[in-house]
Amino acid sequence: MLFADDIVLIEKTKEGAKAKLELWRNALESKGLHLSRSKIEYMECTFSQERNSYIGDVTIGDQIVKKSERFRYLGSIIQNDGEIDNDVISRIQAGWVKWRNASGVLCDRKIPSKIKGKFYKTVVRPAMIYGAECWPAKKKHTNKINVAEMRMLRWMCGYTRKDRMKNEYIRKKVGVAPIEDKLRESRLRWFGHLNRRPIEAPVRKIELLDFAHVQRGRGRPKKTWQETIRSDLSYLNLDKNLVTDRAQWKQRIHVADPT
Repeated sequence: MLFADDIVLIEKTKEGAKAKLELWRNALESKGLHLSRSKIEYMECTFSQERNSYIGDVTIGDQIVKKSERFRYLGSIIQNDGEIDNDVISRIQAGWVKWRNASGVLCDRKIPSKIKGKFYKTVVRPAMIYGAECWPAKKKHTNKINVAEMRMLRWMCGYTRKDRMKNEYIRKKVGVAPIEDKLRESRLRWFGHLNRRPIEAPVRKIELLDFAHVQRGRGRPKKTWQETIRSDLSYLNLDKNLVTDRAQWKQRIHVADPT
């Protein structure tokens, strides 16, 4: 643990966060290590109407810790309001970076479309859906990713929207399944992994959280990951108890790319 370089400390209050930071600082400095003051940030989550009564800054030693509304952790962007808009945009940008780096292959008219499709599925698509298995994705997020993917696929095939070629034809030509279906597959695959773990496993502690005391604002509640999973199960007519049979679960949720 002394050499962990990506650490998240979670507390209900700023006082608790300050106490944990001091504990880490003292423990590390006793071993000859130092916390990087310039890289440490804190974020106050605003998931409900409850607000921290503590007025003041979070400090480590004599230095004030920078407050942030979002930060990147292990490749994903965490927002203080619990939304995923910035993470979706970041994933699309990451996909375009990979696509541009491989454009010499993907835009070469001498290379068959199926080969381009395989290259896309190996290099570009994984970058776009990294971490998406944990998204409480809304329709607008799925549409945004789908639009970005179709632009890439049309460009690969040498078509524009003026050519009036249907999306289904483009996908079949390059052998790429809709990214919306692949997102659903990744969520259900992760759901299966979670539910095959014992109930005392740390990764399943989220199921034991009690949100009854949370005061939410007016309007529709925020969409949760569990709600997204229920929609996915209903869409595929799946029983969640099927997760215990790993082989059958994998077969039922798999989305094959067109051949």
